[in-house]
Order: sequence, then structure tokens, then C-alpha cells
Amino acid sequence: MGADQGIELARQAIMLLVFLSLPVLVTGLIVALIVSVLQAVTQVQDQTLGLVPRILAMLLALAITAPWMLSKLVEFGREMFTCSPP
Repeated sequence: MGADQGIELARQAIMLLVFLSLPVLVTGLIVALIVSVLQAVTQVQDQTLGLVPRILAMLLALAITAPWMLSKLVEFGREMFTCSPP
């Protein structure tokens, strides 16, 4: 394996990491934004009130997208193991 192939595989791995983490992170961002707006409107400034819904929403997003994530990881793993060195 040459340096170019190694760099390309590392780039693909990093892009896959970003692509797979995106649904969970976007869910956390949206829920955090909604909770912070609700806290500002109601003037309730409790730290756990913002943390618990965000964690629950992110766990739910992870549970929903887990099969898709696993299929992408398996596809990437198969691609990694089936590529033949020159």
C-alpha cells in the first residue's frame, strides 16, 4: 500500500466518522436550541432541565439510526478488507 492509498483510506474513514455522527449531533443541537429558547421564555435557568432532554433525544436518534450506521460501517469494513494491495 502506497502513501496515496493510505491517505485516501484515512480520508474516507474520517468522512465516514463525520457522516455517521451527524444525525446524533444535529438532533442534540436542535433540542438544545429549543430547550434554551423555552428556558429564556419561561426564565427557568436550571442546568438539568437543558441536559436531560438533550441526552434523551440523542439516545433516541442513536437508536433510530443505529441500523443505518451499522450497515455503513460494515460496508466500509468490507471495502477495507477486500481491497487488494498492489
